[in-house]
Amino acid sequence: MTPVTISGLSKSYDGKTLVLDRVDLRVEPGELFFLLGGSGCGKTTLLRLVAGFLTPDQGRIHFGDLDVTRLPPERRAIGMVFQNYALWPHLDVAGNVAFGLDVRRVASAEKAERVTAALAMVGLAGYDRRMIGELSGGQQQRVALARALVMRPAVLLLDEPLSNLDARLRLDMRQEIRRLCKQSGLTALYVTHDQTEAMSTADRIALLHAGGVAQIGTPRDLYEQPRTAQVAQFLGEANIVSRTLAEKLCTATLPAGDSFCIRPERLRLGLGNTSVQATIAAGSFQGDRSQWWLDCAGQRLLVSESAAPVREIGTTVSVSTDPATCIAVAP
Repeated sequence: MTPVTISGLSKSYDGKTLVLDRVDLRVEPGELFFLLGGSGCGKTTLLRLVAGFLTPDQGRIHFGDLDVTRLPPERRAIGMVFQNYALWPHLDVAGNVAFGLDVRRVASAEKAERVTAALAMVGLAGYDRRMIGELSGGQQQRVALARALVMRPAVLLLDEPLSNLDARLRLDMRQEIRRLCKQSGLTALYVTHDQTEAMSTADRIALLHAGGVAQIGTPRDLYEQPRTAQVAQFLGEANIVSRTLAEKLCTATLPAGDSFCIRPERLRLGLGNTSVQATIAAGSFQGDRSQWWLDCAGQRLLVSESAAPVREIGTTVSVSTDPATCIAVAP
């Protein structure tokens, strides 16, 4: 298993505006590591630098002890899974999976063995003679994964691999990708803008913002201990409230800080000794939960309740929370 170390990496396309600005991070051996962020944050550029498709303006990239900063992609021992699958429609499944092995002139017997094993690994045993146009989107994504895995890469790179699939398939495939990475002992770097995908699949996440790393941590760390309001609001839903309101909601003195994050599911309605009153301004029933938007002390709060009772718009309710759920964040 191979670690990936990125040190002081910067990149500009026009020589003026930095797309990445001195990024430092380390992906541990065998880790499924996500690069998460909105459009333009630099995550795809970072992945392409690691792949060797782009050259950094400064900084270094190491796979283990090997400095790969200036190596071409074919010398980096990477496997790549693209957003659009990048499959050859004129080749059958086996031909697509074997393509990289053909380029490397792997002997026929070994090639056949490795293709068969890769297809079995992704659940496509017996599909070797199917044409790409005969497959569903989920099956095509599995072929793309098999094509990457058959090369036995040191590092697997995935660029928005599930964005073209419907919601049900995305749910299935993200667990399949995690299973394959762990089963193969692969170090994987995975780009997405989908917070749910990252939170449910990653070992750790780097949240990128404006070309830099806003915060790195496990999904639970980032959700429960965001350092900034921007991190809190990108990862799930968050109420960012003033210190004055936070102290009223929990009737306690809080740690230092002017702004606090309170997750919607941590607010309680109609409970506690708090004197804070709010008016239900809007609501949304979502099956397993209900969400309410409250007008509270001049601020709009979002509350999420599971198995919630029916509440009427315009009703006045009390609002409270536990002090432990109020996390100080930088603006």
